[in-house]
Amino acid sequence: MVEIPTRGKVRLDAWLWAVRIYKTRSAATTACRAGHVRLNGDPVKASQIVVPGDRIRVRKDGWDRELEVTGLISKRVGAPVAVKCYLDHTPPREKVVVPQVPIRDRGAGRPTKKDRREMDRLRSSWLGTED
Repeated sequence: MVEIPTRGKVRLDAWLWAVRIYKTRSAATTACRAGHVRLNGDPVKASQIVVPGDRIRVRKDGWDRELEVTGLISKRVGAPVAVKCYLDHTPPREKVVVPQVPIRDRGAGRPTKKDRREMDRLRSSWLGTED
């Protein structure tokens, strides 16, 4: 079993890369520069030192992840070991429902006025713009 150190100094970008939040260290550095990473609620530089107990919020792929540092590693390790270095406090994502487009039978001809009204009513209920 691998022991995870809780003392020492580790840069934020190196830690994010080591625990597999970002694929490369340069991607972690770029995210810090762009303001997508916050340490204890404040925007930070990539060279900021992390300590156990710090709360990190990472904005990636349009979603925020909230992590708490529990172990310090500076070298990239396997996923099972990396997960032990942080606690994930991210709230569950909401499921996005993609509406299906109504399909008319081939050869059914043009929709009637009644059919068009039903389609409009269906579309407005999807978009939340019911009259």
